[in-house]
This record gives sequence, structure tokens and C-alpha cells, in this order.
Amino acid sequence: MSTVQVTVVDHPLVAEAVGKIRDKTTPNALFRQNLERIGTLVLAAATAHLPTVGVTVETPLTTTTARRLAAQPVVVPVLRAGLGFLRPAQELLPDADIGFIGISRNEETFEPQPYVNRLPESLVGRPVIVIDPMLATGGSLVETLRLLIERGAPTPITVVCAVAAPEGVARLRAEGLEVNLFTAAMDQRLNEKAYIIPGLGDAGDRQFGSGT
Repeated sequence: MSTVQVTVVDHPLVAEAVGKIRDKTTPNALFRQNLERIGTLVLAAATAHLPTVGVTVETPLTTTTARRLAAQPVVVPVLRAGLGFLRPAQELLPDADIGFIGISRNEETFEPQPYVNRLPESLVGRPVIVIDPMLATGGSLVETLRLLIERGAPTPITVVCAVAAPEGVARLRAEGLEVNLFTAAMDQRLNEKAYIIPGLGDAGDRQFGSGT
């Protein structure tokens, strides 16, 4: 049975940054900066319930107890747009392993086409966080999640987005996947070309330029 939990991160700094990345006049450098702001804040919410264990530390004055993560997560950016969330993920989770999934979209069928799969051999017992600024049709994310589950990723898998379309969420549910989705905004719909409305254009192009 599918369990897709959706959390829209309601924070004034997130809302401000979303407005800036939606604006078509925002230059690439400012787009990247605000996408990273969103990534930091949404990732903080998405990791709030990571399991921890108690440890003992020595302060300059005494001994006290502290907490550390029970297991280091594996962060998986979906190339290439997911790279926009990679730096904030590494700043928040400096000891996490990084895996890479590259999936392009066939512009005629809108179906995913994998071209990179760089993951740890086993993900058993490791919290997995998928980072991808846009959830549109859900095809790329479904393919990514299947690859992760094949490697033993525990479910539900955490997914972090900037904007998501209802059709993408419906696709996750229809596929019977267990996902905790954290997003900065839930948008209205997809248009006839499967782009998110109101959306923000192509997140990869707006980070890196259309010629890459």
C-alpha cells in the first residue's frame, strides 16, 4: 500500500526565495543562491526526525551527554537540477555519502531515460534523501526510487523538492511507493508539455544555462 506524506514547508524565508526563483528575470547566479536557501531550509525540515543515539563528550569544564545521528544518510541528487541542493545538503550533513542518479526526460513521451547510476552497493539501514528541485510528472522520481529500493534503501524514502505538481504526487501514490515528500510549494498543475504551472521554468537551465 502506498504511503506518500507531503509536507509543504511554510516559512517566510522559503516563501521569499520561491518568489525569486519563479521570477523569469532572476539571473542564473541569483537563482542558484535562492535555490540553495530553499534547499537548506527544506532539508532542515526533512531531516528533523532522523534517528539519533546518545554519546558522551568532554566540554572544557565537564562531561556531558550529546546526540549524534544513528546512521549517516545517503544523499542522492537527481542530475542535473538536483545539484542545486547538493551544497546545502553537504553543509547540513557533512559526513553523508553522496550518490548520483542521472535521468533525462524524453520530450515526446515524457518518460524517464536513465543515463547515470552511481550509488553505494548497499543502502540497507541507511536513511536515503533524494534531492530534486522539481517534481513534475513523477516519472524520473519513480525510476530513481526503484533504483534505490533495488539497493535495499529503507522506506519511506525522503524526497526534497522546491516545487511539486499534484500529478507527480498522484503518480507516486499510483506506483505504490512509500515516500516522505518535503517541498517549498505545491503548484497548480502540469501544462500540455508536462511543465509545472506556475513553476519556475527548467531548473537545470536556470542554474547552469541552456547550452550545457
